[in-house]
Amino acid sequence: MFTCHIFRTFAETTNKNHKYYTTNRMNKTWILMAIAAWSTTAQAADGAKQAIISEVPFTQVHLNDVFWTPRIETNRTISIPSAFRECEANGRFDNFALAATRLGHAHYDVKEHRGDFSFDDTDPYKVIEGASYSLAVNYDKQLDHYLDSVINIIALAQEPDGYLTTCVTNNCTRLSGWWGTHKWEKINSHELYNSGHLIESAVAHYRATGKKTFLNVAIKNADLVCRTFGPNEGQIHRPGGHPIIEMALCKLYKVTGNRKYLEGARYFVEETGRCTDGHHPSEYSQDHKPILQQDEIVGHAVRAGYLYSGVADVAALTGDKAYQEALERIWQNMSSKKLFITGGIGSRAQGEGFGPNYELNSHTAYCETCAAIANVYWNYRMFLATGQSKYMDVVERALYNNVLSGVSLSGDRFFYDNPLESDGEHERQRWFGCACCPGNVTRFIASVPGYMYAQQGKDIYVNLYAQGKARIGNIELEQTTEYPWDGNVSIKVAKGSGRFAIKLRIPSWLKASPTNNNLYAYADKAANYSVSVNGQPLYPENIDYITIERQWKKGDVISLSLPMDVRRIVANDNAEDLRQKVALERGPIVFCIEAADQPDHTIFDKYLLATNQLSQHFESSLLGGVIVLDGQAMKVGQNGEVSQVKLRAIPYSTWNNRGPQAMEVWIASMPTAAVPMPLETIASRAQTFSNRGPIQNDAPETALTDSWAGGVNDLWEPRRSSDTSKPYHYWWLKRGTKESISYKFDKEYEVSNVQVYWLDFDHYDGDFRTPESWVLYYKAQDGQWREVEQHSPFTVSKDCYNSVDFKPVTTQELKIVAQLRKGQSGGVLEWKVNHGQPLSADGKKHVGYFEGYEIR
Repeated sequence: MFTCHIFRTFAETTNKNHKYYTTNRMNKTWILMAIAAWSTTAQAADGAKQAIISEVPFTQVHLNDVFWTPRIETNRTISIPSAFRECEANGRFDNFALAATRLGHAHYDVKEHRGDFSFDDTDPYKVIEGASYSLAVNYDKQLDHYLDSVINIIALAQEPDGYLTTCVTNNCTRLSGWWGTHKWEKINSHELYNSGHLIESAVAHYRATGKKTFLNVAIKNADLVCRTFGPNEGQIHRPGGHPIIEMALCKLYKVTGNRKYLEGARYFVEETGRCTDGHHPSEYSQDHKPILQQDEIVGHAVRAGYLYSGVADVAALTGDKAYQEALERIWQNMSSKKLFITGGIGSRAQGEGFGPNYELNSHTAYCETCAAIANVYWNYRMFLATGQSKYMDVVERALYNNVLSGVSLSGDRFFYDNPLESDGEHERQRWFGCACCPGNVTRFIASVPGYMYAQQGKDIYVNLYAQGKARIGNIELEQTTEYPWDGNVSIKVAKGSGRFAIKLRIPSWLKASPTNNNLYAYADKAANYSVSVNGQPLYPENIDYITIERQWKKGDVISLSLPMDVRRIVANDNAEDLRQKVALERGPIVFCIEAADQPDHTIFDKYLLATNQLSQHFESSLLGGVIVLDGQAMKVGQNGEVSQVKLRAIPYSTWNNRGPQAMEVWIASMPTAAVPMPLETIASRAQTFSNRGPIQNDAPETALTDSWAGGVNDLWEPRRSSDTSKPYHYWWLKRGTKESISYKFDKEYEVSNVQVYWLDFDHYDGDFRTPESWVLYYKAQDGQWREVEQHSPFTVSKDCYNSVDFKPVTTQELKIVAQLRKGQSGGVLEWKVNHGQPLSADGKKHVGYFEGYEIR
């Protein structure tokens, strides 16, 4: 299973005395000792004890539950091998082989650098990290040998000074837009991002196997980074660009004890936002102002999560309270104004990042899988620094919802973005050109047990609930539970004794707000939880942690009951897209409705009244075994008639495992928020394309081959030109150019009117404005594009449809060519095509019929 086709000969025939070749089986005792030592309470650089709360290594937590255990096993047996195969098939290892050949370290028959991004090297790094975690828990000789072979190739691709970014070593000029003409030229080259993932992967491999082959590569690279970047004369004065180097250097410091790595991490944190070398400030990279001055989370969501995780590491290891206070300010903004109910972050596809406060649109939510993982990293570090349960509430929310949505139940298909609503246009993929998410999933799922417990001196935090055993110091705890499907938890002291406290987290889903603030609130009152020790009930106050301090002995049992009623969530009224809607939640699981489960296969025309009761039960044969919610809802018909229908909800994380179809998390709670199923139009049935190159001399045929486009013919009515709550088309990173969008109908039609609703909104990477001008073309019988004749003005008004009447033409294709404003981009929210009498200016009247379909 774990064989690398291009390296099989290398792995099998390399001299065993070669310095990169390792066949010794790992010493498991040594590994566990090393991991435990790495995870113990860290020391601040000045020697003072700093990290009061420490993680319990995932290798000391052995799950045997019905939820996480099968998912971790699927990750080990399906996701990791699948990701390695994709790395092979897409040339990720070829690039290292080519670099090794160019450097004269080996000879491989690889002709050219493959891939489209300067950070493609990180794909195998992430999967190696996940495989290492898996290896530590479940040793696999074949996997161990496979890792040795690919690590050898990576080591041979490293330059003598420690540099390791293959597109630069391979002088891939095709990607020079990323990296420039020489090493370290551009702030967003991702060279430091590559270094960060290299280090994280190497540390994981060392911790899992005890081998230093990969760790030595990382140390050599980190030494180069610390020599190259810093505050001294002759060094480059610049932050990391795409953060992760900060977290990585902190990990390397913990493993090696070498202070220079901590100082390097601190430098990158302190240099952020200072623009010492004269580069332009950038919200995209959180580089717009120094971190100590930041109070709002902006920019690229993954970068933000990684950066603030690194800042948290530096703050903890150096005892810097100012950075911790800054993180709390930024976190408050994220959790109270920009956090999706699924634990996701990042509302916009543009820049893969944050929009303004309360922009929580469901359909166009980005919620990248990597961003959800980064959100877990950051919140867990905030918990370790403070011991506050609110951070673990976010960890649990992201973990059970957004993160798990990112991978199919089969383990071999992935979401890049995770919307909270779909019209059926979303589907998981086996791989991506920009393949950051699959590798991130493999490394994260393998490490999930490490988030269950924490230790503070002798005291033990129980943060997440899952059946299994945990060894914490000289104490062994045994959890028995069917969480997250059932809230009854038994925790037994299986081994050891002594006086200490066990702290049980009371989840936010048993409180007034899922997020512990006013962003979301439950529309109902929470049921009371209960706890007892050896059958004797305790009566704790409603607090974040139930702290039970006593003289514990072997056989003592805590019984915790966390009632899992179905709860309805409402959003802050500032979140416009969520008004008059409710989300359903049971325990930590957010639910959604999917078309396949509804008798009429529609969802947007439903609304759920407070009086509509929902029942719950477990269905073992559905989606691998899940709790489903069943009940009655109301349906609004096309003529406004209301009827009662059956409704079923499933866990959000399991959607799209039965093919692409409509889905929504936020369900209308009033008839005015339900959307009747619209009638088809010739536009809604059309294929949509956009140009992939410049248009010359107003001639649409001069553009390069068209690419698929969408969002303009989905029949969703915009509220205004800045309404990005539903799909739309935009010309990303195009400014002041001529751009096009076209329809190809299912057959020829006679048309005489179009209506265009232009996009117009602000974005930190460039604003989107109505175009300077535009022209409508049709494809004539001779195959040539011609401008429509006798047309009314091509207007560019905001917040309305721009209606254009013209002499009727019979055609199968229409094309808009728009001249974008100087320095501005643009886009289209909706484009209607009509025939018959012209529509009214507001575009809402039905004026004609075509082939039995109402034309709107």
